[in-house]
Amino acid sequence: MGNENPAEKALNLIRGRLCDPTFVFRPLSASSDSNYSKLKFIVSTSVTEGCNNSILLLGPRGSGKAAVLDLVVGDLMEEYPDSVTLISLNGLLHSEDNCAFKEIARQLCMEHHLLFSKMASFDENSQFIIAMLRECGLAHKTIIFVLDEFDMFAQASYSRGKQRLLYSLLDAMQSVTSQAVVVGISSRLDADQLLEKRVRSRFSHRKILFLPPSREEIDSLLEHLLSLPADSSFPSGYVSQFNEKIKNITSDTRFKDMLKTFLNANSTVNSLLKFIFRAVSSMNLESGLLSLENFKTALSSMQRQPKLEAVRADCSILELYLLVCMRRLEVKEQSSYNFISVMKEYKTIHDSFQTSDFYAQNVCLRAFEHLREREVICYAENRGQSQAGEYRSMKLLISASELHQGMRSHACCPAILLKLLDH
Repeated sequence: MGNENPAEKALNLIRGRLCDPTFVFRPLSASSDSNYSKLKFIVSTSVTEGCNNSILLLGPRGSGKAAVLDLVVGDLMEEYPDSVTLISLNGLLHSEDNCAFKEIARQLCMEHHLLFSKMASFDENSQFIIAMLRECGLAHKTIIFVLDEFDMFAQASYSRGKQRLLYSLLDAMQSVTSQAVVVGISSRLDADQLLEKRVRSRFSHRKILFLPPSREEIDSLLEHLLSLPADSSFPSGYVSQFNEKIKNITSDTRFKDMLKTFLNANSTVNSLLKFIFRAVSSMNLESGLLSLENFKTALSSMQRQPKLEAVRADCSILELYLLVCMRRLEVKEQSSYNFISVMKEYKTIHDSFQTSDFYAQNVCLRAFEHLREREVICYAENRGQSQAGEYRSMKLLISASELHQGMRSHACCPAILLKLLDH
C-alpha cells in the first residue's frame, strides 16, 4: 500500500466518496433551510420534548430522501445514544399487515434483547407493539418508524378498504405515554391522498419535498467530491495539479453545456453521482489527472440510444432495405402503410437500381417480424388484430436522424441505401 500510485489512490478515494451517501449529502445539509435541518428539527423535537410526529419525504427516486434521513438518524443516535430506536420497513416487502407487524415485533425484540416468537399471531404482535410504545414512552425513548415506499403501504391496504398498520401506529401515537415518529418515504407526491379518512385524520400532514439541486449546489458538490485534500498523504505537487485541473474543467463552458444536457434528462443527485463515477473511472492513470474527454465519454455512455444501436449492430442488409422503404413512404407523405406497401416500394427500388439484394416475400416477412420484435417498428394501432400481420398498418419507431446515423455506422450497409435515404 505504501508504494501505491497517487493516481490510483486518488481514483479509489473519489470512488469511495461517490459511494458514501453521508459524504455526498453532508455539504447539502449545511444550510439552516436544508431538508436535513427541517427533518432533524422535527425528529429531534420528539426525542427532546417527548412528543409524537409523522412526516412524509417526497421526491423522485435518487433525490436523496433516504440518504438525508440516514444522516439525521445517525446524528441523533450519536447525540442521544440511549434514547432512539430505529424500525425500518419497506412497502415492497412488508405491505401486507401481518408481515409488517411481525417485522416490527422482530426488530423491537432484537433492539431490546427480547425473545422473538415466529409463531405469534397478528393480535399478539399488535399488542406487543402497543405495549412497547407505551414502555419506551415512559422510559423517554423515541421509536422512529421508517416506512420506505410509503405509497405501497397505503395502496396494498387501500384495495381492501383498511390500512391497519398505518392506523394502528398513528392511533397508538395519540396516547400521551407514547413517544414515536413515523417517517414515510415515497416518490409519489400524492402519497398522503391514498390514506383513508381515519388514517389521514391522525397524520400530521407534514411534508418535505426533495427538489433537484440548484446550480450553486451542484458546483459546490462537484468541488466537494472531486477535490483532493491538501492535508493528506498525497504528494503536495500532485494535489495542487489535480485540483487546478478540476477547477479548469468545471469552469469550462463545454463542461457546463455537457452537464446541462445531462441534467435536462435526469436532475437527481443520484444520476449526477453515476455520471461522475463513470467519468472518474475512465481517468488516465498515467497522467493521473481527469480531463474533459473523460466526462464526454461518460455522457455518451449514459445517453445510449437503443434504437440506433439496434440498427447499427442487429439489422441485416434486408432489414435495412425495409427500414429505408418505410422511411421513403413516410417522406412521400403516405400516412398509412403496411407490409404489402413496403414490398411494393422494395420492388420499385430493385427494378430502378437493379440491386443484387432482392429476397422472396416470405423471407422479407420474417425480417419484418424481426424488426417488430426489436421494437424498431410497430403496429400503428391495436385495432385490426384479427387481420394478418402483413395487412396491418405499421409505423417506424426510429427517427430519421437515428436511422441515418445507425446505417452510416453499420459495418455492411450498402452505399445505395444511404443514397436512397437522402433522396
